[in-house]
Amino acid sequence: MQLFLRFYSSLNRLYRALIIRRPYHVLTALALLTLLAVAGMTNFKLDASADSLTLEHDTSIDYLREISKRYQSGDFLVLTYAPKAEMFSDESINTLKQLRDELASVDGVASVYSMIDVPLLYSPMRPLAEQKESTRTLLTPGVDRAMVKQEFLTSPIYRDMLLSPDGTTSAILLNLKVNNHYIQLARQRDALRMKRDKEGLTESEQQELLQVSAEFLDYRTKTAAQDAARVEIVREIAAKYRDRAQIFLGGVSMITTDMIAYIKSDLVVFGSALLAFIVFMLAFLFRQWRFVVLPLAVCLMSVTLMLGWLSWIDWRLTVISSNFVALLLIMVFAFTIYVVVRYREIHALNPAMEQADIVLQTVRDMAVPCLYSALTTIVAFMSLVMSGIRPVIDFGWMMTIGLMVGFVLVFIVLPAGLMILPKGEAKDRGDNSAALTVRFSKLAELHGSKILLFALFITAISVWGISRLEVENRFVDYFKSDSEIHQGLSVIDRQLGGTVTLDIILDADKNTIDIVDAEASDEEDPFAEDEDPSAEDAFVADDEDPFAEAGDEDPFADNSSAAKNAPSYWFSVAGLDQIKQLHNYLESLPEVGKVQSLATVYQLAHDINKGKLNDFELNVLRNMLSDDIKNFLITPYLVDEAQQTRITLRVIETTPNLKRAELVEKIRHYALADVGFKPEQVNFTGMLVLYNNMLQSLFASQISTIGVVFISIMLMMMILFRSVKIALIAILPNILAAGTVLGAMGLVGIPLDMMTTTIAAIVVGVGVDQAIQYFYRFRIEFAQDQNYVAAMHRSHASIGRAMYYTSVTIIVGFSILMLSQFIPSIYFGALTAFAMLMAVMGSLTLLPKLILMLKPFGEGK
Repeated sequence: MQLFLRFYSSLNRLYRALIIRRPYHVLTALALLTLLAVAGMTNFKLDASADSLTLEHDTSIDYLREISKRYQSGDFLVLTYAPKAEMFSDESINTLKQLRDELASVDGVASVYSMIDVPLLYSPMRPLAEQKESTRTLLTPGVDRAMVKQEFLTSPIYRDMLLSPDGTTSAILLNLKVNNHYIQLARQRDALRMKRDKEGLTESEQQELLQVSAEFLDYRTKTAAQDAARVEIVREIAAKYRDRAQIFLGGVSMITTDMIAYIKSDLVVFGSALLAFIVFMLAFLFRQWRFVVLPLAVCLMSVTLMLGWLSWIDWRLTVISSNFVALLLIMVFAFTIYVVVRYREIHALNPAMEQADIVLQTVRDMAVPCLYSALTTIVAFMSLVMSGIRPVIDFGWMMTIGLMVGFVLVFIVLPAGLMILPKGEAKDRGDNSAALTVRFSKLAELHGSKILLFALFITAISVWGISRLEVENRFVDYFKSDSEIHQGLSVIDRQLGGTVTLDIILDADKNTIDIVDAEASDEEDPFAEDEDPSAEDAFVADDEDPFAEAGDEDPFADNSSAAKNAPSYWFSVAGLDQIKQLHNYLESLPEVGKVQSLATVYQLAHDINKGKLNDFELNVLRNMLSDDIKNFLITPYLVDEAQQTRITLRVIETTPNLKRAELVEKIRHYALADVGFKPEQVNFTGMLVLYNNMLQSLFASQISTIGVVFISIMLMMMILFRSVKIALIAILPNILAAGTVLGAMGLVGIPLDMMTTTIAAIVVGVGVDQAIQYFYRFRIEFAQDQNYVAAMHRSHASIGRAMYYTSVTIIVGFSILMLSQFIPSIYFGALTAFAMLMAVMGSLTLLPKLILMLKPFGEGK
């Protein structure tokens, strides 16, 4: 105890020496520090990459990168092309050709697939030798365009891929070059991070992790800039043709670019609107310029120092953590309100008191309750670190550090600023009985039973609503219906085969591979005299010899790396039959749009041969296909040396009641139970898997974060007030507020997402902040006359006013988020504002009623 008293005495002397006696020096030092932070903000960056929207240590993203590298399938952009002229007219085709040529010249585009680029295989069907000699496209002179249209609409290769069912909209696919260096750096960094968290790193490995992380971050910044520039160029190209066609753009890199633009816009709009509202509230409430300038300076300095520090260390804001700017402004503003209200009360009660004494008394009265308020709010945000979702974790850490900075600045800048200004006149109204908040205390006194019944009713409704809460949501619904993202994704989703990608990776069974290798080594010579050559006749025209190539070149000599390896199980009849069975099942699912796999080339072989083929005939087919057809139908779906194939599909996000996890499990069950694959043979990857992993973690995250918040805050309240009863009374209204907003979400059908999952923790943290302020003041008032009702009225008339002011500011501040173009931000703002309304109503009505009923400070009047 003596040690604590000595520490307190030393801290008090230091505070007097610096803040009270040398305010100019302190404010000058802080001004210089703020300028340094402003200088660092030139390095400020935003991040909307896949890394920023995934689970911490999610191995699925590493597997996705591995598959992308193996199949050389990178990111892509999709343009929807709906010409004003008839789709297959010369005018539309010429326009499409011009557009395609310009898009193909864009840096970073590996290939372009449109309806004028893809090989025609059914218009009409031709022998393979003829196909290999010359590939026909829509631009080939003499093609029957009506037949081509039917091929695009009905063939297994192009159906639901290139042309909408009504024939008015076509897709242009821009395959982007695979960034192998990016994948290598990301996988190297993630492997070291995983080892660090599970086993620990040696000193050399720690240095390697630092080096790789820095290199990856720099490279990702450069790549993101290139991606954004590419999207802008594609948009400029598309804009030149919008007088002849309706064109929308879609794709991951385009969405990433637009989301960053949304974040920047929101930061400017929300920051400006919130600052304007803070100025208005301060001027309206206090009507003294010093109490406008000083609190505003504290708020701005807190945000500036945080943004500058984040910029200096290159800690980037994501879609989620970008909200910390508005939140920090609101939280720091609340602290300044509590301090200013108390200062004005002391000044009004003791107008002759010296300025230094008023300031010191204000600090003594408010430092402890504000500290505990800050700590409880910090605990709420620290709980988000347990979510396992990287952007939510970042958000929790940024708010935790920001609140520490804000708390310190409130008790440095405000007192120092007041010390350099004249005391002025006491303008607090003093007539506390007339305060608006006293009406709530009278409500608690006269209608307490009704308040309790209403709280029980709200609890029951909330429990029912929470039971209906879901995490399934559609990415297309993240954007307003008039935005290019929403319009483009909707067209692709409904008319061109779906939007969200899912890859099913199939590995051949080892025992099966051994059998295939043995059969290949024992294969009889296919050119023996007794061999019936009719097997090849299906693939050639009349007497044309498929082996009569120029010179002595072996017609089967495919120099690709795949052909040099052992025969692939997946390009045998047995393997293709399994792929086809699963492929057909996928096409039967209402949630699934376009499906692509080796089953399409298998169907093509059947159609050309007019019947089933054997393994030998399949290999003849494969070697006779032209390179461009192989690259289109085989290479994207088969890696011979790995004995692996993949089925790619796109999920229709607008499917009613889409359940991603159930869809994946349904496919897995069919592959194992009906097709006969072993569990280790079937793996899933793609954006749907990453997105689903994140969504499915939200429930567990919500439960764990709220649990940690409640337990931690209960312990802190018990330490502060040394009473379990007070801790329970303080937490109950805030549990009700958090439960109400979650219940409301369930009732109206708003699903949990990365932003709304943070609301409950925020509400509890901020709501308990108010409860602490109220209890701390109530204890002081109760000590005067031991009268619970009188202490309640006085508390409402004093600290209740500050609670009311801060709550109005918080509610309006969060409501400003509804101006966003990003739907999750709108929900976040509206729901948090609603929750804070419930929290303050609970603190001003239910909380005092519980105090009157349970008498936590002992018996009184």
